[in-house]
Amino acid sequence: MASEDVKASESAVSTFVNLAEEAKFAREGVKAPSQQILSICKSLVAGGVAGGLSRTAVAPLERLKILLQVQNPHNIKYNGTLQGLKYIWKTEGFRGLFKGNGTNCARIVPNSAVKFFSYEEASKGILWFYRQQTGNEDAQLTPLLRLGAGACAGIIAMSATYPMDMVRGRLTVQTEKSPYQYRGMFHALSTVLRQEGPRALYKGWLPSVIGVVPYVGLNFAVYESLKDWLIKTRPFGLVEDSELSVTTRLACGAAAGTVGQTVAYPLDVIRRRMQMVGWKDASSILTGDGKSKASLEYTGMVDAFRKTVRHEGFRALYKGLVPNSVKVVPSIAIAFVTYEQVKDILGVEIRISD
Repeated sequence: MASEDVKASESAVSTFVNLAEEAKFAREGVKAPSQQILSICKSLVAGGVAGGLSRTAVAPLERLKILLQVQNPHNIKYNGTLQGLKYIWKTEGFRGLFKGNGTNCARIVPNSAVKFFSYEEASKGILWFYRQQTGNEDAQLTPLLRLGAGACAGIIAMSATYPMDMVRGRLTVQTEKSPYQYRGMFHALSTVLRQEGPRALYKGWLPSVIGVVPYVGLNFAVYESLKDWLIKTRPFGLVEDSELSVTTRLACGAAAGTVGQTVAYPLDVIRRRMQMVGWKDASSILTGDGKSKASLEYTGMVDAFRKTVRHEGFRALYKGLVPNSVKVVPSIAIAFVTYEQVKDILGVEIRISD
């Protein structure tokens, strides 16, 4: 009995101490460590859900975009959005429209989680530094500062998940007629490592990073700046009680996606083409079913740009732009809104713009 009383007393004291510490943190405006960890986990979950949902919704257009980007110019199989989707449906069936989406989600879920969380943390750090430099404690993030925070987030997320993006591109491109079939993401990773070496997993990384700076940076900057402008000016009665409706936020996300992808798209084309270099028994989409001896070799990003423009013209840098636009606009919009909605559901206090 005595030992049980002692244990009960220790438990009560421990609980009291914990409550006192949490009260202290609350008075100082600081979250307790356990609350901080939980908030981080919730934020990562929200980002992952947003990425997976938004990308699955547009998976057929994502696959068609990549096929248009890398197909052999001497043996065109995919010629436009509707024709391309019909051709995939006819030759590969319904599952063909979603080929590579599992690998894509395996990449995009952690990528999106890291990206949104990195943006929030980068925004906090940049805002703190900006206030220190200006001496204005009430200063807010400008569009340029948001661009910088988004660029940091994009680089971190891209670098962390790039090998999965590389093999996802190859899985997406292969068809039933491809001479060698990757059986899945892990099989593709191990095969590339064995046949081409670890450096092959980062082929096209440089144009990807260069492209992600304006793409992700502009996505966040345009989305946040549009929201701020709408809340401050309240045009057309779009704002109620300092809150934007889901429809209005979707429109902001759509605008952000349009601007970002248009600026960065040529670098995405070059990235995809560089990822296909060195592929033993490459997909027939690249080789043109043996009807062309066109070289798939590039010595680097500049060489890839030069050869693409020389052999196919400047328009080749925008191959697949239409399905990509149809894909990106709703995808980015869904991602932003889903992220904020899931954070609300999970009870996370902060939002992107806070």
